[in-house]
Amino acid sequence: MAEVWDTERLIAGGFRRVYAEFEWYDGPRAGLADVDGRPHYFQGHDYDHADECDEYLVWPASEAAVVLEREQWAIFVRWNQRSEAGEAGPESHPGHGGVDARYDELTPLLAPHRQPPADARRLIGELGFDDGDRYRADGLDYWFRWHPAR
Repeated sequence: MAEVWDTERLIAGGFRRVYAEFEWYDGPRAGLADVDGRPHYFQGHDYDHADECDEYLVWPASEAAVVLEREQWAIFVRWNQRSEAGEAGPESHPGHGGVDARYDELTPLLAPHRQPPADARRLIGELGFDDGDRYRADGLDYWFRWHPAR
């Protein structure tokens, strides 16, 4: 189990908040996180079980895209809270389509923003964890500390 830190210690240690997660496979594969003081998309570039840190492509997210991403993330978080309370099953996950009209509207609007541009930077992402809920409206329980790719 990874060590859990409080928010102040994470920030002091150079870790930055993750706002949304789009994909998880043995670790974060894609989402929205702070890089250089502003929200950026991240997408796993070079995944290796042997390494503690993974390589990611990162690129800036526009302010408009961030607003929409946070809105879609909030829809997912509300579903997840209902799911964990036993009030909703996996069939009602908004990502399945046809479940939440606004989530469905946002999906094609966000799709082009989630594609890495040719000038996306390659960075190494090191994870740190806080003691909050896994999924919450302001983000996740993991944070990234970014390093230049080797």
